[in-house]
Amino acid sequence: MSKDLREQFANAAEAGRAAFVPYVTGGFPDHGTCGELIMALDGLGSEVIEVGIPFSDPLADGPTIQQASQAALEAGATPSNVLEAVGAIAGKVDAALVAMTYVNPVLALGYVGFAQRAAEAGISGVIIPDLTPEEADDWLEACDKYGLAPVFMAAPGTPPARLERILEAGKGFLYYVSMDGVTGSDLELGTERLAAMQRVRATSSLPVAVGFGVATPAQAAALAPVADGVVVGSALVRRVQEAEGPAEAVGSLSELAAQLRGALVR
Repeated sequence: MSKDLREQFANAAEAGRAAFVPYVTGGFPDHGTCGELIMALDGLGSEVIEVGIPFSDPLADGPTIQQASQAALEAGATPSNVLEAVGAIAGKVDAALVAMTYVNPVLALGYVGFAQRAAEAGISGVIIPDLTPEEADDWLEACDKYGLAPVFMAAPGTPPARLERILEAGKGFLYYVSMDGVTGSDLELGTERLAAMQRVRATSSLPVAVGFGVATPAQAAALAPVADGVVVGSALVRRVQEAEGPAEAVGSLSELAAQLRGALVR
């Protein structure tokens, strides 16, 4: 059964923390190991876990996640079998599960078909970076039908009027992109950037999760006071890529994830 995303962020805040939102690439390095990674992240107390559904042209992702997605595709990952693998373990996971993918893989199943399968797999929300709110009426209708939260992105350059439109269309949380760039880029957190995030959070009707480029406990600690949640993707995927086997991948990813989550105390 899917979890209430807003409740997950509220629970973290009540505990004096920003929510931890780690990312894994679905089907990478294989479905079984990916399931173990999700279980390990859940065991560490993650509030929300993003599962990327691999796509051959992931425009928002940098080289690390691009390579992981390509490897998963070459190993046979599809939207259907990634959702099926997630569904097999969702009942054992306390974290809310969110799918992140692109509009083409969603269209391969159709908006309604994808939403139905995601909901049946225990997914709580779906992030589609290349689907704008203005073009999402059919998707929003499908999400509403199956109780999914459509999660949209905003960035430092998003004008106030457009941010308002994004917040009106979105549910669950707002994914705030920390920089102009792709996932895994170098992130510099100056005073001005942190103040901008704080301003967005102050006006947002949804919890704000900040992602892109977060790789170290120091960065997570800097973001914790200005964000409701912190998303970490490429740094964790890199640990899996560098491991010599599944056991080392789970151990290495868990080591970094524990450090990052521990840094989110306010």
